[in-house]
Amino acid sequence: MGIWQRRLLFAGMSLRGGGRAPWSLRGIRALVVRRQLSGAESENLKQRRTQIMSRGLPKQKPIEGVKQVIVVASGKGGVGKSTTAVNLALALAANDSSKAIGLLDADVYGPSIPKMMNLKGNPELSQNNQMRPLLNYGIACMSMGFLVEESAPVIWRGLMVMSAIEKLLRQVDWGQLDYLVVDMPPGTGDVQLSVSQNIPISGAVIVSTPQDIALMDAHKGAEMFRKVHVPVLGLIQNMSVFQCPKCKHKTHIFGADGAKRLAKTLDLDVLGDIPLHLSIREASDTGQPVVFSQPESDEAKAYLRIAVEVVRRLPPPPE
Repeated sequence: MGIWQRRLLFAGMSLRGGGRAPWSLRGIRALVVRRQLSGAESENLKQRRTQIMSRGLPKQKPIEGVKQVIVVASGKGGVGKSTTAVNLALALAANDSSKAIGLLDADVYGPSIPKMMNLKGNPELSQNNQMRPLLNYGIACMSMGFLVEESAPVIWRGLMVMSAIEKLLRQVDWGQLDYLVVDMPPGTGDVQLSVSQNIPISGAVIVSTPQDIALMDAHKGAEMFRKVHVPVLGLIQNMSVFQCPKCKHKTHIFGADGAKRLAKTLDLDVLGDIPLHLSIREASDTGQPVVFSQPESDEAKAYLRIAVEVVRRLPPPPE
């Protein structure tokens, strides 16, 4: 039995019997005819294909008033990416009070920034009909969480999510910012690709726990940014160690030095370690991030050191 016979048989048709050919068989014949294009038609098709391919990726356009964009990403959810993004933004401001910092929550389905930054309410509109970020702890914040009810799920398909991301990128009056920290959703999907291709990004920071399962996806996240030509500044090893508050014994609950091994594989640096500590979780849940509420703690100092390493690896801002 030939290949076409097998295909037709599996499609539920028989080649036996007379009469007019079944409609699907006529369709196959028409397809064969269409494939036998004339030389001129074939050349036109090639030219059209070349035109489409030459368009390439969307042209990147900077966000008005924003000097540098830093994205905080992870391949997997639940590794403390949003907590890291919030405390990184606060640490950037704490390390240099002359810098203006913004924080964009790009996680449309699960926005965390409103709760972590203790912010509620709808953004006001400027004279040019752009949304004004909400402000707390000196950080300008924008999130889908400001536009929907806290308990309301966002049940949207990809096109609607892309439209929302476009609005969060282009229809926000950020004023003048030195750094915009973007809390990306987990994974390597549409949102990551859209953000990476539409705005110039100064650098990406990858957050992971030392656990092998998380590191597998962190590896994919780093490779994704490299493929779209976004500089990866380094890895942050979150929840690196737990110290018992009573006996002070240290336990590596998620494993030890996993991010360091991955960084070596990727030829990247580990920007710092964040311990697994109760104060970080409690501070985030109450909307008082540890860098703001406990600036002298070892946990806050870990974020402050990471912020120094991030700035040190950024390219010079555009003039």
